[in-house]
Amino acid sequence: MSSDPYEEECDYLFKAVLIGDAAVGKSNLLSRFAGDDFRLDSKPTIGVEFAYRNVKIGDKLIKAQIWDTAGQERFRAITSSYYRGALGALLVYDITRRATFDSIKRWLREIREFGKSDMVVVLVGNKSDLGRSREVSEEEGRNLAEIEDLFFMETSALQNFHVEEAFLHMVTRIYEITMQKNLEAKEIESTVPTLPAGKEMININIDQVTATKQSTCCLN
Repeated sequence: MSSDPYEEECDYLFKAVLIGDAAVGKSNLLSRFAGDDFRLDSKPTIGVEFAYRNVKIGDKLIKAQIWDTAGQERFRAITSSYYRGALGALLVYDITRRATFDSIKRWLREIREFGKSDMVVVLVGNKSDLGRSREVSEEEGRNLAEIEDLFFMETSALQNFHVEEAFLHMVTRIYEITMQKNLEAKEIESTVPTLPAGKEMININIDQVTATKQSTCCLN
């Protein structure tokens, strides 16, 4: 087996996206989670980039594929297509810029338009290390998350505060939903009647049979 952790055979591959306005710290959050890296001179994301991180949940190995989408308006049309297949999202705002918090509901509308109905969304108030410049209180973030039925956490990519926890909560919740769906599918499968080998089940549409009888009677 390869020593490269990214080459390990995984049990599940989960795609998730990082979304939010430009310069809220999405790229550095991903750098912290994927490689414990932080760059003060981080450049704006152009289009979309992604990184992997393997996560162990119980005896299962999950490969989390996290897409870092551009927050600039001119890239919105491009990034909307990247919701396809995404099972989770970290929705990020900057606690020192209220405008980025005010944009959250717009981003949520986009998630609900393009994303899966059961997508796991974690609301993240980033840059908690800049508390003196805070424009959005932690209570405001928590209240919005409660109203919108989201998980909430404040983070600092610079100090590596709660970054791991935010991503792991999302991945773990995706895993739980996936397991529940698998269980429900097995339960449905177990209720389907089985026939002896060589036998075939033929479904008859009762409405069609009735209609045929009626039309035949009318010919007499």
